[in-house]
Amino acid sequence: MSLPYRSSPRRLGVALAAGLLAAIWTPGLAQASSDEHESYMDDHELAVEKLVRKRNIAIPYDYIATLMRLPNAFGEGAACVLCHSSPDPKHSYRGLDLTTCEGIKAGATEPPARPMFEPGDAEHSLLRRRLRNNRMPFGVPFDTPRDSENIQTIKSWIDNGAKDDDFFRQEVLPLFKDRNAFGGMQACTECHMSNQEPPSFHELNMGSHAGIMLGADSVARAQEGLPGVQIVIPGDAEASPLYQRLTENRMPAGIEPNESRDHPNIQILMQWINQGASCD
Repeated sequence: MSLPYRSSPRRLGVALAAGLLAAIWTPGLAQASSDEHESYMDDHELAVEKLVRKRNIAIPYDYIATLMRLPNAFGEGAACVLCHSSPDPKHSYRGLDLTTCEGIKAGATEPPARPMFEPGDAEHSLLRRRLRNNRMPFGVPFDTPRDSENIQTIKSWIDNGAKDDDFFRQEVLPLFKDRNAFGGMQACTECHMSNQEPPSFHELNMGSHAGIMLGADSVARAQEGLPGVQIVIPGDAEASPLYQRLTENRMPAGIEPNESRDHPNIQILMQWINQGASCD
């Protein structure tokens, strides 16, 4: 007698991606070297990368509609439509309606009204950012206030030009070294203390003005002739990844920060956007 199968929350979402793979899989296409399978992706993520993304399989809106209604579709958490089901801000967070294709493409109606993506460009989309980027400090509770005095200090510093002045040295820099500055249990400089990885995540040094302005992944990108990834855009806190990471919760709300940022369904959703976000 077979025992009933008990799905973990992660398996429920992955199973949907597996169903799409089963529909398009062709023998021989999934062969890969053992080295490839030992990459940072798990088998489900690698399968989507090889069988869906690299072959540019057309993603139907039907699949996207299912993702919006499925708990644990992008990692453990509630279905997207539980909180975002109407363009009316009185009934839906940010006036975001994820129950229809038109609503998904329209984005938030509550000021500042804005779309979550531009069809054809998933890489720079707000939707991708909110599904992948963990709020910092790592592990900070999702209901931690986003407008605390310390966060407002960071915002003010950036909006006023992000200068290396007395205000930065006396009011801003000490916050990056304070474990309790932003509601978490780690100081920013515990993970980002130099421009070398290891020991510093993303080669990011938040212990000095020069390090902050140099940005992330500066050494790796320099080998490609590119500058570091800017985390501060002087004069524009809202566009600055530093401020975004202090204030924006990863979705779904309460998701564990160690959930994969390359979940198969995130990859598939991004492919749908890159293909033009068709409602057919």
